[in-house]
Amino acid sequence: MFATLRRFLPYMWPANAPGLKLRIVVALFLVLLSKVVQVYGAAYALKAAVDAMALNDRGAVTFVVLMAVGYAAARLGTTVFDNLRNTVFERVGQDATRRLAVITFRHLHQLSLRFHLERRTGAVTKVVERGTKSIDTMLYFLLFNIAPTILELALVLQIFGSKFGWWLVASTIAMVVIYIAFTRWVTDWRSKLRERMNDLDTGAVAHAVDSLLNFETVKYFNAEKREADRYARAVDAYATAAVKSENSLAWLNMGQALITNTMLGAGMAVVAWGWSTGRFTAGDVVFVSTLLSQLFRPLDVLGWVYRTIRQGVIDMGAMFDLIDTDAEVKDMADAPALHVAAGAVRFEGVRFGYEDGRDILKGIDLTIAPGQTVAIVGPSGAGKSTLARILYRFYDLTGGRVTIDGQDISRVTQASLRGAIGIVPQDTVLFNDTVGYNIAYGREGAGPDAIRAAARGAAIAGFIESLPDGYDTRVGERGLKLSGGEKQRVAIARTLLKDPPILILDEATSALDSRTEAEILDTLEAIERGRTTIVIAHRLSTVVHADRIVVLENGRIAEQGSHGDLLAAKGVYAEMWTRQQAEREAVEA
Repeated sequence: MFATLRRFLPYMWPANAPGLKLRIVVALFLVLLSKVVQVYGAAYALKAAVDAMALNDRGAVTFVVLMAVGYAAARLGTTVFDNLRNTVFERVGQDATRRLAVITFRHLHQLSLRFHLERRTGAVTKVVERGTKSIDTMLYFLLFNIAPTILELALVLQIFGSKFGWWLVASTIAMVVIYIAFTRWVTDWRSKLRERMNDLDTGAVAHAVDSLLNFETVKYFNAEKREADRYARAVDAYATAAVKSENSLAWLNMGQALITNTMLGAGMAVVAWGWSTGRFTAGDVVFVSTLLSQLFRPLDVLGWVYRTIRQGVIDMGAMFDLIDTDAEVKDMADAPALHVAAGAVRFEGVRFGYEDGRDILKGIDLTIAPGQTVAIVGPSGAGKSTLARILYRFYDLTGGRVTIDGQDISRVTQASLRGAIGIVPQDTVLFNDTVGYNIAYGREGAGPDAIRAAARGAAIAGFIESLPDGYDTRVGERGLKLSGGEKQRVAIARTLLKDPPILILDEATSALDSRTEAEILDTLEAIERGRTTIVIAHRLSTVVHADRIVVLENGRIAEQGSHGDLLAAKGVYAEMWTRQQAEREAVEA
């Protein structure tokens, strides 16, 4: 808990932000002003009015009225100062929330592919949402509830000590200590219930997001009821935990009320007894009641504040854990940018496995000359797509190295490496935005003319311009409003706009029908010219035009050569070709 709070402190006093620091100072001054007016102005004005009335001197009516007005003015001043404080401080809280949210979001994108494949997106976004919200809340409560309560307690104790004696000071301190100890004990118990409730809430939301994102699969298997029942079980578990948490709150509130009202009754009773002996005035009874009642208000909220801060620490701790998650793939210190002159790619003794002791690539040696188109084929699980991920440096190798124009990709910046490579993936996922936005994503700052030129190069400009909204047509979540061929062409246009010297086509036509595949193959062959191209394919008919075909089997290169050479060799490739041709003829028949 304290480690999280120490990490949180810089957000309370932001460096290199004198304007925000000034706001904090002004807000704290308004806090001080509010408490002084509340304790000395309101309480003393009410005491003076009651004492004057107790004398039964009707001529003092003017004084009594003025004191009553002063009491009301002091209460009004307290409210005004508190709201001015909130207005001044609002910018500080929002800025802290903004900075933390941006830091977390940027770090999440810097994490490795393995992290994102293993974590649920819904759960991650929920952690970030709770964490960023908690920082504004904690800033507010630490500065404007706990600190003012301590100040008010000090002022009240000073008045009690000078006017009523040590017994009232000791009683008040004892009450506060007992109150805080009880609140902390019960709150710690409630925090465990709260953590359980949050875990169930996160799980329910993560399942809901996952289920909705895959709604097509749900419908394919007629599993709507199954998904609804599974979600209902998650929500029921959350509801049960929430009931326990809320019931525990009732016990906390009753215990706090018992402690504070016992102190209030005892304090007023003793002062009333002192009044009967002539030691205190009638106004003193009201005076003690007013001061204790004013003190109890922030103390009552203090229980809620402690719970909120405790929960905020939990939420921020979870978010700081995300921030502290190390990126699996990191740039070397002072790593230079990659400079691509020709685009020669070489895999030298490359070994890699997603898990320890289970290699997917087992010593790959492969050279791709500048401007050459090399196809990578083989059975599922042979490591074809893994080569693309390795080239993008989504993972670091367990052995060997990969070079581009002689530069080891592990020794250059990831940004420059990925800037030199374009990919048309097997599963094209588009942003839930316009067609124009999705094409423009290929190059930041691309203008309308460049976007239209890329669309023409991908042979999709005519389709886009035939739409009522043209390039402003929204594609829906993951691009589901477009057909498979249209999505692939948008992906091709996006890559054309990027204009990379090295191109990867990763099963770019595997999900398309034969006619659409033939149309897109013509487009792909056109954009391959002049680029170093790696074509990853399962259908051998899509790679017969390649300069060289490399056959992977069990993580090794089984054979390589042109389409004709490999057929003549009657090896693995020839066997795959014969099988696929037989399957195609059977389908056509």
